[in-house]
Amino acid sequence: MTEGECAVRAEGLRKVYGDKRALDGFDMEVRSGTVHGLLGPNGAGKTTAVRTLATLVRADGGRAEVAGLDVARDPRRVRARIGLAGQYAAVDEVLTGRQNLEMFGRLFHLGGRRARLRAVELLDRFDLAEAADKSVGGYSGGMRRRLDLAASMILAPDVLFLDEPTTGLDPRGRNEVWDSVRKLVAGGTTVLLTTQYLEEADRLASRITVIDRGRTIADDTPDGLKSRVGGDRIEVVAESAQDLEAVVKVVAAVSGAEPQSDGTALRVHAPVGDRVAALTEVARTLQDEGVAVADIGLRRPSLDDVFLRLTGHGAAASGTESGSVSGTEDGMESGTESGTKTGEAAA
Repeated sequence: MTEGECAVRAEGLRKVYGDKRALDGFDMEVRSGTVHGLLGPNGAGKTTAVRTLATLVRADGGRAEVAGLDVARDPRRVRARIGLAGQYAAVDEVLTGRQNLEMFGRLFHLGGRRARLRAVELLDRFDLAEAADKSVGGYSGGMRRRLDLAASMILAPDVLFLDEPTTGLDPRGRNEVWDSVRKLVAGGTTVLLTTQYLEEADRLASRITVIDRGRTIADDTPDGLKSRVGGDRIEVVAESAQDLEAVVKVVAAVSGAEPQSDGTALRVHAPVGDRVAALTEVARTLQDEGVAVADIGLRRPSLDDVFLRLTGHGAAASGTESGSVSGTEDGMESGTESGTKTGEAAA
């Protein structure tokens, strides 16, 4: 499959749990050889969408294709072409990293020799060779997630589903996972990444689908999505309320826009394409004018900013699934996905 082709397509997907609609006509297209972000709050339908595309859940309506194969009609062949890593690492903490990967290789019917060779290859690819013979219980969070990614790549899948892969990780662990994802895509893998973090999708994805209450509410590039909420902002915090008027005057003159004030802080939208230059000019002018500030910087739109603009409510307020449906999903994930990196091993 060459870059530019559609690796994943969902059309009008519907999934109902009791009286809750987890997916309510969900649409999405993922181009081959890219990272595509699926962004939304808890309960929006992200995990349900991934589990449906990965053949772990059967849709109640609509259709989906992965790697050119119909998910409902040909689930076994789909499983042979995909990998899946859930929100929590599905590796055995008692075993070493090498033993974990060899075990998954045997589960996927590689045979002993091929499983050992594949384990060596993946340990090197994910920068885990030095820790290969250490118990996973002693790994950092980022190392465990990288090992989990390695396990999901045992069969070198065309499409890899990552469901909130950096949940619970510290900044260093998140960066380690992000680097691993970039390497996978550079090698030709298509990645569908679900996340609650606009920053994460912005760092990795070339395109983002935003889901709310089981429906697609936006599909755009990261820059296009941010432009819908006004893009980046220059934020200046005055030393005191007495300095605020002088700060407003300088920021308005440099930016050509009227700043929004909140106590001693004020914000103005940064010019698209010249964000750093505009920030530098504001800082220089404030210094030349002798105006003291407590803080100055560029602030990126948050997930709440996006959802407030697109839906009229913040991300935390979106929760039609958050009761029984979210709980059902979580229960299914811990029971079904924990030992399955691609569906083929369980088929």
